[in-house]
Amino acid sequence: MLNMDFTKRVVIDSNHLEWVNSPSQGVLRKPLARSDLQVGHVTSIVSYAPGSSFTQHNHPLGEEIFVLEGVFSDERGDYPKGSYLRNPPGSKHSPFSREGCVIFVKLNQFNSQDLKSVCINTNENKWLQGIGGLKVMPLHNFEHENVALVKWPENETFQAHRHFGGEEILVLSGQFEDEFGAYPKNTWIRSPHMSEHLPFVKQETVILVKTGHLPL
Repeated sequence: MLNMDFTKRVVIDSNHLEWVNSPSQGVLRKPLARSDLQVGHVTSIVSYAPGSSFTQHNHPLGEEIFVLEGVFSDERGDYPKGSYLRNPPGSKHSPFSREGCVIFVKLNQFNSQDLKSVCINTNENKWLQGIGGLKVMPLHNFEHENVALVKWPENETFQAHRHFGGEEILVLSGQFEDEFGAYPKNTWIRSPHMSEHLPFVKQETVILVKTGHLPL
């Protein structure tokens, strides 16, 4: 198991992780959290070399993807950098990449009742005005779970707040900060239920945020 104690805060700068092989040639992984080597709860960054593919597989409790680089594909279409995908529980697909890609993946972490398929090209969506100078792009919500992109203008500070149901952040650009440290692009942060922090940035920063989904 890896980082499966949800009562603890986890911070991983994935830039410093080594790529490890997957069962498919040309597909590499940087594991962030997992309950088992190949099945169960998995959070990871995955790289597809040009022309590589993965065999058809099922998603017993769903698959969530954000495309970080290149173009990710499956039999249903092509998904460029900035695409957000949700394949619901019971779905299956055969993923591949013609030109190569890097994706952020969360497997088998859906509420079993959350059956909505989602495919959003965030490059084509509008930002909404958030609190202060923040811009927000909602991507998905179900019961307590909320997923969004948040764009921070330089020198922005948010109020101290608690995370009911926890919070996960992947820094997509810039550098996110709080009273505990500074987190460059490609850093993954998981904060437990009712944890608290005071976030801010010094440069324009975009983060992928999920809240309300961790064990209480």
